[in-house]
Amino acid sequence: MNPRLPELREKTAKLTASPGVYLMKDQTHEIIYIGKAKNLKNRVTSYFRESADHTPKVASMVEHVYDYDFIVTDSEYEALVLECSLIKQHQPKYNILLKDDKGYSYLCFSDEPYPRLTAEKNKKKPGDYLGPYMSGFVTRETAREVNRVFRLPTCHKRFPQEFQKTRPCLNYYIKQCMGVCRGKISREEYAEIIRQAKDYIRVGSVDSVKRMQDEMEKAAQQLDFERAAMLRDRIQAVSKAGETQKILDASLKEADVIAMAEHGGTQCISVLCYRNSQLFDKETFFFHESVSQQELMDSFLTQYYEHRRSGIPKQIVLELALPNQEIYEKLFSEFAGTKIHILVPQRGTMMRYLQLSRNNANEELALRFGRTGKEVQALEELGKALGLSAPPAYLEAYDISNLSSTSMVCGMVVFENGRPLKKAYKRFRMKEHTTQDDYACMQEALTRRLKHYLAQDEDGFSRLPDLILLDGGQGHVNAIRPIVKEFGLEIPVFGMVKDQKHRTRAISSSGGEISLSANSAAFHLLTRIQDEVHRFSVAYMHSLHAKSSYHLSLTEVRGIGEKKAQKLLLHYKTLNKMSLASPDELAKVAGVSLETAQALFAHIQEMTSQTDQT
Repeated sequence: MNPRLPELREKTAKLTASPGVYLMKDQTHEIIYIGKAKNLKNRVTSYFRESADHTPKVASMVEHVYDYDFIVTDSEYEALVLECSLIKQHQPKYNILLKDDKGYSYLCFSDEPYPRLTAEKNKKKPGDYLGPYMSGFVTRETAREVNRVFRLPTCHKRFPQEFQKTRPCLNYYIKQCMGVCRGKISREEYAEIIRQAKDYIRVGSVDSVKRMQDEMEKAAQQLDFERAAMLRDRIQAVSKAGETQKILDASLKEADVIAMAEHGGTQCISVLCYRNSQLFDKETFFFHESVSQQELMDSFLTQYYEHRRSGIPKQIVLELALPNQEIYEKLFSEFAGTKIHILVPQRGTMMRYLQLSRNNANEELALRFGRTGKEVQALEELGKALGLSAPPAYLEAYDISNLSSTSMVCGMVVFENGRPLKKAYKRFRMKEHTTQDDYACMQEALTRRLKHYLAQDEDGFSRLPDLILLDGGQGHVNAIRPIVKEFGLEIPVFGMVKDQKHRTRAISSSGGEISLSANSAAFHLLTRIQDEVHRFSVAYMHSLHAKSSYHLSLTEVRGIGEKKAQKLLLHYKTLNKMSLASPDELAKVAGVSLETAQALFAHIQEMTSQTDQT
């Protein structure tokens, strides 16, 4: 505990309730954290109160605070502006700092008689460069698209040195290349095509089409029908490419669409930059912060646009509403010198843009963690639907299975990061409740599982799940939640509800049902979990029922009692393996005479024959 807390509390008790900025300092008087507050006294007091429930990061910061300074402002907006400026100036270690150290990408038209277009990470080779662009992905896609639309060569032949040396490649025959290698395109004609390609990159498809239409009409008037036809085909190609570039539609003319995804304690913020009604660039940023998504987005936005004052679009589309949104609009408007609007859509076209940005964030996280984008998205959607503070990286699902009140069992399956973790699966055979009572059996299974955790057994029970799912409805949830609380644990418990056709329908809580879209990634994950736990529990029940039947049948042999039958089943596990044993081997395992073993062997062969027939 920080020994300076009593002095810090005494100082804070006299602090003003005005808005302002506070600067936390360590023993060397270095600024380690800067924050803003609408009410300085209330905000700073929250750090130093007794029994404060801080995140690990905040607790570490408080532990190192020796003193603090503050600056009073006239408004919360002024506090926001000042906080942004001071963070940029001092770069405190405990603030969420936006590291903008990523490299840039360029589009390069090579310096040669017949230039090629490539995406480059630097300007090392000679050529005419366009850029820089923040996103290497967008740069590569642009180069690929322009090469396709204008049918530029992408091979390694040298022109004009290799004119007519070989036959044209496949790209020429499938109309993906103009066939420069044939030697029938002059440098002047090729230079004009390159000019049009540069024009297309710089101004977009709409202006490019308009200019080429003017050139086409001029060529037609001059009776240059070959050139006019060539321009007509190029206009069609550019127009078609322009439609696909818009991604969704042309309603979003100039905006940044910002969304966030989280996985394994890592957050990823995706920024899709739309300019001239099409996707222009993409940026992604990774964080490892133990803060709320709203707090992370708050810190990110102020620093992101502080570094990009001249490039702020007129619209900023967010998935999370910011507190006092109007002061952020005012700040960003001052940065840009024009009016900026922040949108937080709930439905409609803008939600499709946000989903696209969120998908990008999910894919980036998936790439970093070796997951698929769908798995990351499914866990994030499931966490949000259930109101969890973070996506459930480690979850357990339970299902009760029985056959006419016999062989009562419970299966437990584990999913880690959206995938089955089969080595952690567990099976429970009911000891206290051997009659058909699903609620009581589920309570027994969870009680035994949590007792194993308290005992810190190392056989797979030592880790607590982020979420418990039960194959059942509200009654199952109400039966299990008190059990979890009795152990002093806070584990979310929900049920998986099926319809009349035994298909996943919804999630059940103690207060009702939570519906999920049948097309969502979370719904597909839930269905998979429910099917897997049902399969696992039923398979265990059938294996026990079969062993029970074999056990009873073996005791029909004279000289084989309960204990000897149990020895045989424990040693051979299955009837098939037992049928392959010789009478001598059976006599040795069961501890009986050879005569009894021979009778046992004949009985086992008869059992095997009956099983094969069924």
